[in-house]
Amino acid sequence: MTTRLTPDICVIGGGSGGLTAAAAAAAFGVEVVLLEKGKMGGDCLNYGCVPSKALLAAGKHAEAMRHGSRFGIADVEPQVNFGDVNRHVRGVIEAIAPNDSVERFTALGVRVIPEAGRFADRRTVVAGEYEIRARRFVIATGSSPMVPPIPGLDEVGYLTNETLFGQTRKPGHLIVIGGGPIGMEMAQAHRRLGSQVTVIEALKALGKDDPELAAVVLERLRGEGVVIREGTQVTGVERRGKTGVRVHVETPDGSDTVDGTHLLVAAGRAVNVDGLDLEQAGIAYDRRGIKVTGRLRTTNRRVYAIGDVAGGLQFTHVAGHHGGLVLRPLLFRLPARMNTAIIPWATYTDPELAHVGLSEDAARAGRKPVTVLRWPYSENDRAQAEHKTTGMIKVIVGRKGRILGASIAGANAGEMINLWALAVAKKMTVRDIASYVAPYPTMSEIGKRAAVSYYGASTRNPWVRRLVRFLTRFG
Repeated sequence: MTTRLTPDICVIGGGSGGLTAAAAAAAFGVEVVLLEKGKMGGDCLNYGCVPSKALLAAGKHAEAMRHGSRFGIADVEPQVNFGDVNRHVRGVIEAIAPNDSVERFTALGVRVIPEAGRFADRRTVVAGEYEIRARRFVIATGSSPMVPPIPGLDEVGYLTNETLFGQTRKPGHLIVIGGGPIGMEMAQAHRRLGSQVTVIEALKALGKDDPELAAVVLERLRGEGVVIREGTQVTGVERRGKTGVRVHVETPDGSDTVDGTHLLVAAGRAVNVDGLDLEQAGIAYDRRGIKVTGRLRTTNRRVYAIGDVAGGLQFTHVAGHHGGLVLRPLLFRLPARMNTAIIPWATYTDPELAHVGLSEDAARAGRKPVTVLRWPYSENDRAQAEHKTTGMIKVIVGRKGRILGASIAGANAGEMINLWALAVAKKMTVRDIASYVAPYPTMSEIGKRAAVSYYGASTRNPWVRRLVRFLTRFG
């Protein structure tokens, strides 16, 4: 028997974006139905951001034990129990899960249906025994790991981010296909926990970030023993023995093979549109995602798409931002426009790598005068105290001192980029940054010192010096 529901809003997908939109709409007393066929919290909580950062934290503790002598404490090679590391990762997920649970969202006034949704027509979604005719729909189905068509891949056992965190035994030699943020984070974490690691990247590792700062991170990873093979194309995969894997590659120097025990595919993301029957609702899409306007509306005026499935930047915080942004037209009929220029991102390797706004290359390509400010971690007192002196900040400044972008490679870069994200979003100038007071000693002073350096040339200006000398005559 079919049960018909007529809520104001139907949200398809219980990840970051869908949960944000559902909770916020329900808070205004709006009737909301949320469809989630899998685990509440989506990819981020269960297979992405949360478990990966928990695994990185374990690796960071292990690495700290190896280098205590810098602080007068004996170096110790850690005894890693990978099963216990896995329990740590699962424990972190379980601690956060109640925030995204069915029980919590039910208490907020959201009706949660644990079914997949598909469009029957332009204004109807079917989910199990339910037929839902809502005033508006929000598609927030996210993305999944993209598995490239590599010959032999289907015949060998391989890992993705959806299966990696179920491992309770340490990989002997982990081969990572893909040198993006996910690949490099997991490469370093596993290396620090005692695995051999080889990363295979067809182009440049961390290629979407500032190359000068990406080089800082890659140098550290190589120094820790991660083998990074750039400009290397995977041509095939086969089993090696009972449990091993052999990866065939093509390099500028010819063909080669890489042997390992485990294979992690981290070659990008594919949007989750299969099974939605978008054609039935007149919703246009392609392999990059559902086509949306700047206001996140699809080609069906009743339907919006947010997060990864809408294409563009694929970050949890972008999905959450979309979830809040889409409420403006949904509830208040107000305009809402996505501005990707203000979105920061971070890669949580050690050192971290973070960015917001224009890069140096992008700014110079605009053919307008820009100034690039740099300041090294080694000139910061807190960094010296903690022996975290590797890295630097780059600030891109345009006309009249306006901050166009910033990139940071170094300890706590993911935290430090927050100030610069605010500066870019609010169109602040270097004067604004130079004039605030930072507590001492903090690594945030690195950014302030970069901003102050913008005025260094004025101290050497002969006219300014003459003015100063003239004013001293008045006592």
